Amino acid sequence: MAHHPDPADDAEGFSMLDPRVMDPEEDLAPHGHLPTHEMDQIVDVLEALRRWRLAERRMNEASRRYMQLGETDMRALRFLISAQRHETLATPSDLARHLEISTASVTKLLDRLAAQDHIRRLPHPDDRRSTAVEVAEETRRAARRSVGRTHAARFRAAADLAPEERDVVIRFLDALSSSEAPPPP
Repeated sequence: MAHHPDPADDAEGFSMLDPRVMDPEEDLAPHGHLPTHEMDQIVDVLEALRRWRLAERRMNEASRRYMQLGETDMRALRFLISAQRHETLATPSDLARHLEISTASVTKLLDRLAAQDHIRRLPHPDDRRSTAVEVAEETRRAARRSVGRTHAARFRAAADLAPEERDVVIRFLDALSSSEAPPPP
């Protein structure tokens, strides 16, 4: 069943995601050919995405506060925990590639995490020039308590969909991902 937000729920009384409001001339998003009920449903989808982004932001912020870490530090820990679960040694270079930051920035990040006893640097067993990075057990447990519960709820929401519905969601989200515009020059 579609969710049709009450305009009174919105301080402005309209959706800023509605092209009928934001692009009435249809310069960017042609929509005049769509019936009103379809436009309302499309706007409902966009509003649901907005609500999800806000909820995700709140959940991520709550996890960061709980762990007392910044966003990049949390992303680093998630990567390192995942590598450990797959019995893969993670190196600072692996982390730099994953986070898309410089190795110098990774060094500072690892220094911060090590100072707070979140990670340990170990000699790499196969490469004397490199180090392996391991997440401390208490940090792994704390991450599981905060991030793990949130991820489990997301998993349940996806599992509750029929396979055909998941295919539609995947196609839709992939289409959104591919619509990312390059940064302006």
